[in-house]
Amino acid sequence: MKELGRLITAMVTPFDDKGEVDYTQAKKLAKALLASGSEGLVIVGTTGESPTLRHEEEKRLFTEIKKAVGSKGSVIAGTGSNNTAEALEFTKDAEKIGVDACLLVVPYYNKPSQDGLYQHFKKIAENTSLPCILYNVPSRTVTNLAPETTIKLSHVPNIIGVKEASGNMEQITKIIKEAKPGFLVWSGNDSDTLPMLALGAYGVISVASHLVGKQINEMIYSFVKGNTKKAADIHAHLLPLVNALFIVSNPAPVKYALNQIGFKVGKPRLPLCEPDEKSAALIKEILKKYKIDIKVK
Repeated sequence: MKELGRLITAMVTPFDDKGEVDYTQAKKLAKALLASGSEGLVIVGTTGESPTLRHEEEKRLFTEIKKAVGSKGSVIAGTGSNNTAEALEFTKDAEKIGVDACLLVVPYYNKPSQDGLYQHFKKIAENTSLPCILYNVPSRTVTNLAPETTIKLSHVPNIIGVKEASGNMEQITKIIKEAKPGFLVWSGNDSDTLPMLALGAYGVISVASHLVGKQINEMIYSFVKGNTKKAADIHAHLLPLVNALFIVSNPAPVKYALNQIGFKVGKPRLPLCEPDEKSAALIKEILKKYKIDIKVK
């Protein structure tokens, strides 16, 4: 299996002034992120506005970004759904395109049981050769993927890890300690990255890395190399920026921030909209306090 990376960016989807996907800017952003600390990219995740993208747009994003980045970093396709058959078909499409892995979100709205979740993920994983990363984000899906279910799923051969955004450190600890050896846990919340590394997590699937990827990368590898003080200092320094990027629903703040620094990614698609005036002013003020790693050309 290709090394997917400790620092993976959940990439925004750039739109043009008409609200259409800007594929040229998407490829430019993907390459810029990999040049500024990220080791991999999630395409069409929550941050990529998957709920408002059409499948043909998503498949074209997978195709063009994979071709653009080549071997410079991993490309992970967000192929999850609350419809098992649809998620399986979409994962097979992504596999044919040649992505490196897939990200499978916990089914939302229909509130499956834990056995239903197990069967859902197992069905998809057994019908693809792609490495599969589970994605637990109960603040959005309502249903929590229980640690016992994640641990059970860790024994399915090509389910290789989980993006844990529950914020429940007791749950995350149980997964890290009891899952199959080699099963990887990525933080799904930027503010949880260092605490989760301390518990034995592998890395983060990040939003803030759009702006401060080199600094997050330095924090992770400082911790891995045993320089916990340096890692803690970076964590503390970045926390106000991280908090500002979630002042309203993601990805509205990070898209606004990218536009502010001159890396045009357009507005979110409805029903998401740009941050309100007060939130926008706070984001602009916070940006002045930070060194921005991504290069704007």
